[in-house]
Amino acid sequence: MTSLAKLLAVTGAFALAVTAAPAGATIETPEAKAQAAEAADIARGDVMDHLGDAMLRPGQYRWVSDARPGEPVRVVVSLSDQMAYVYGGDRLLGYSTISSGKAGKDTPTGIFPILEKKTMHRSRKYDNAPMPFMQRLDNYGIAMHAGANPGYPASHGCIRLPAKFAAKLYGVTRVGSTVMIGA
Repeated sequence: MTSLAKLLAVTGAFALAVTAAPAGATIETPEAKAQAAEAADIARGDVMDHLGDAMLRPGQYRWVSDARPGEPVRVVVSLSDQMAYVYGGDRLLGYSTISSGKAGKDTPTGIFPILEKKTMHRSRKYDNAPMPFMQRLDNYGIAMHAGANPGYPASHGCIRLPAKFAAKLYGVTRVGSTVMIGA
């Protein structure tokens, strides 16, 4: 089985589970966390095949291909690598550096549906901080959005993305798209 096929097998089953879950529900079970970690390992391998020995510096991204109309889009996040990987169907669409939650403000792991999208949102928790291209993942303030990427975990739990990548990602996802966050 190819790495993309493995990823689809992993994310497909959990996409169904997320769809079947009550509105706004996340899946943060030990099984979901393990599946998200496995998806991150697979995605890392796909990007290594694509990049070779090259590494992205903080704030960099690559957009490889555009999504096809109606194609399901999945996001896989690796907290240990500080990377996000985007798949459309069985194809790698893009990958990017991220900045996740700092110690004590950890980004949760598991399987999350995108609950809400706003091109510009302001944090209700953190001094009205701007959150461009916000895609909310839970009911407690965790989201993917454009923000500073210093090369290490620095957020209050959100997944910060380079601005241009956040805009492209925002354009291909929809409410309900699956986001898998692995440790």
